[in-house]
Amino acid sequence: MTELMTAAYAGDLEKVKQLLAAGADVNASDEAGWTALMKACYNAEQKKGFADVVQVLIDAGANIEAPIGYGVRPLMLAAGYGETAVVEALLKAGADVLAKNEGGFTALMMVKQKFYVDVINLLHEAEQLAGVGENSCESKNAPGSNVVTFMKKPG
Repeated sequence: MTELMTAAYAGDLEKVKQLLAAGADVNASDEAGWTALMKACYNAEQKKGFADVVQVLIDAGANIEAPIGYGVRPLMLAAGYGETAVVEALLKAGADVLAKNEGGFTALMMVKQKFYVDVINLLHEAEQLAGVGENSCESKNAPGSNVVTFMKKPG
């Protein structure tokens, strides 16, 4: 793990900025494929992600589509943990809302299993902007779940 990955995982924004300014490789990965961006999306020990760090990494050229095991991308990881602000940053940066992991699941399909309403709404909105409406077969609820979606009108 690089110093940048460690700082990103800790949510240490100032250290991340210093390391990037010193020339740290924003897209370096560990043996499992984890990058600093992936580490900033969610810290399991602190049980939170760091949207400010994610944004700085994106601005520095982080690959927002770099997958880890099972084809999980940063958007899927952040969505799966209910990290609304991180999901927003990734979507604004152009993360592919329709990308699927190796099991065929999109970020929206994954998050519906956990009932994170704010993230579900963001992803529904992003899918509609990508040309996939909520009545499409691309958007499926987890088996046995009922999800109520409140959508903002585009415009």
